[in-house]
Amino acid sequence: MPYLLILVAQRLALGALLLLAVSALIFIGTEILPGDVAQSILGQSATPEALANLRRDLGLEDPPHKRYFSWLWGLLHGDLGTALTNGVDIASSISKRLYNTMFLASVAAVIAVPLALLLGMIAVRFRNRWPDKLISGTTLGFISLPEFFIGYLLIYFVAVKLGWFPSVATVYDSMNFSERLAAVALPAATLTLVVLAHMMRMTRAAILNVMQSAYIETAELKGLSSFKVIFRHAFPNAIAPIINVVMLNLAYLVVGVVVVEVIFVFPGMGQYLVDHVAKRDVPVVQACGLIFAGFYIVLNMLADIIAIISNPRLRHPK
Repeated sequence: MPYLLILVAQRLALGALLLLAVSALIFIGTEILPGDVAQSILGQSATPEALANLRRDLGLEDPPHKRYFSWLWGLLHGDLGTALTNGVDIASSISKRLYNTMFLASVAAVIAVPLALLLGMIAVRFRNRWPDKLISGTTLGFISLPEFFIGYLLIYFVAVKLGWFPSVATVYDSMNFSERLAAVALPAATLTLVVLAHMMRMTRAAILNVMQSAYIETAELKGLSSFKVIFRHAFPNAIAPIINVVMLNLAYLVVGVVVVEVIFVFPGMGQYLVDHVAKRDVPVVQACGLIFAGFYIVLNMLADIIAIISNPRLRHPK
């Protein structure tokens, strides 16, 4: 147990250091962006004196390192800063949009993860036969298409031609749960189709890797059905690489929603980020980028920790 705690502590420390490094990269990246937020706020007709006064009020004339440490200190105290374009607190603006993004990602994950695991086990059960080839070919076809193209296809056929779901994913506070599900159906379907192939193919490969083991042959000789052998014996022993790829795709569901949210005009973090990139609102871009990076780092760290806990060879190295 102490060895396991040391491994977990190492992963947590590495995640914190990585998040610190990412915060510096995000700050540097936004600093070197072209354009002037003061100019975008006041317009092209602004006088040099007005621009200089606004830059001073916004703190843009301070040295970059001073602004970075001030921003970092605020982050450590839960202060994401204030939007330059409208003066609204970023944390209060992000909270509702983050909830919408998490709801969309959760709906996609609830559909994609069980479906990918089931399809992966079916593909193993009928390996090199038509169900395996059909599942692999279909998922590979969807992964070969960019998500914006899949989104437009769903809008055209499902929303316009069939009229089953709305093409614009509008959500608001007075909606009940079923209305929210109907509103996010198409963006959730787009995300599901994008991440399904990765998880399915890793599940298939991981299970096939352990199907050559002696204990699998013993289970087969006992007379167990093929699906019971796969589900009860092969799948639990192939869980570590499956967990890793599932966590990576869950991170993508949160981080990769930007394009999907813009396509379906969904009021989430991605749409919020794109709106303020166009306005060159640097604090908003920095806050959104750090939140996305934090989710990605935390989910990858959880994947490492779960893989360590689920693998006896890592829990007990001797």
